[in-house]
Amino acid sequence: MSAIFSVGDRVRLAARPPYLKTADPMPMLRPPDLVVVGEEGLVTDRRPGDYWVIRFAIGTFLLDSQYLEAIVEDQPERADSEEDSEPQPEVPVAPEPGPAPEP
Repeated sequence: MSAIFSVGDRVRLAARPPYLKTADPMPMLRPPDLVVVGEEGLVTDRRPGDYWVIRFAIGTFLLDSQYLEAIVEDQPERADSEEDSEPQPEVPVAPEPGPAPEP
């Protein structure tokens, strides 16, 4: 599955990879249990081969997109939606006073 992410997107680890590869200039392989499934991270870069640089709380790793899912931020529902709300009475607005009359 090839997911399209953008730099700055929030993602979640959807499945545990067999190992984690650090995104350092000299990458190292790390055990996969450093990042738990469901942990959220931030996309910081894209690398060739459908790999993404993801910053988690424990560190920054290169992950294939098959292990990631995008976090969709839900729009909060308006409490005063048109269907559920009762009509509000109109409040009369007083006219603004004009300039004071000169004596």
